[in-house]
Amino acid sequence: MIIIQIAGGLGNQMQQYALYRKLLKLGKEVKLDLSWFDPKIQKNMLAPREFELALFKDLPYEVCTKEEKAALLKRNIFQKVVGKVANMLRLTPSANPKVFVETKMYHPEVFELDDMYITGYFACQYYYDDIMPELRELFVFPDHRDPDLQQRNKVIAAKMDSEVSVSVHIRRGDYLAPENVKILGNIASDEYYKSAMNHFLKEDPSTHFYIFTSDHEYARENYSDESRYTIIDWNIGKDSIQDLMLMSHCKGNICANSTFSFWGARLNKREDKELVRTLKMRNNQVAEPETMHKYWKDWILIDNQGNIV
Repeated sequence: MIIIQIAGGLGNQMQQYALYRKLLKLGKEVKLDLSWFDPKIQKNMLAPREFELALFKDLPYEVCTKEEKAALLKRNIFQKVVGKVANMLRLTPSANPKVFVETKMYHPEVFELDDMYITGYFACQYYYDDIMPELRELFVFPDHRDPDLQQRNKVIAAKMDSEVSVSVHIRRGDYLAPENVKILGNIASDEYYKSAMNHFLKEDPSTHFYIFTSDHEYARENYSDESRYTIIDWNIGKDSIQDLMLMSHCKGNICANSTFSFWGARLNKREDKELVRTLKMRNNQVAEPETMHKYWKDWILIDNQGNIV
């Protein structure tokens, strides 16, 4: 049996689920571990999270039991000592040889694993690009909890379908915190967004941009021209999943270095779609253009200087 830990925010949970579906497709016995969301664990988190995959309608998955997890991770005293020493010497990423830890952008060996507990975020599109049609059918969006806002989203989605529409996701908030800027800052830069928008405007000057961000004040200060921009600011809390639904209706998707907007683009079913992302996800990540184009086939990649690579 393989057990995959589900952890992080909605975008990361969807990626872990995508890997789960890919391993099932390969004939593996796979279950999900949801224990990371236990209140006892979350109370110590700087940014507490909830299990959000359950928000999707009738999403199929199987959860492991405590006994199954314990049996998989069980070690004798000798194995514990050897594992601890190897981990201290940085010979292995985990003290438990039954735990597979994601340590780089893409691990092809993950598909050969058996009897393993898997942890990581698995953002690389290459893991599950071939099953994206299946995933688009599995991730069925719920209705907005407010009937009036459900109708408002329905109208906006229809408008997006009928025009040259492009979603723009701007991640600020926690990305501006001092502890995060060094790793995540200045990647989806002003130059990045300007270049991405200009790409679509050169193709069609009538392009209308839909702005998605939790920093609504910033959006109103910088994207106030209603003839060119529409700020989506009413899907909040658990209803923020509706932003993914709306993004998926746009012809184009300009993503931040954020797995949330990656999924808005990934779930886009339009034949004429154009997907744009930052060259790198994190500042401590080496992103070679040739490799990135292999891992993110058919995506437009733009660096923080605004260069299409």
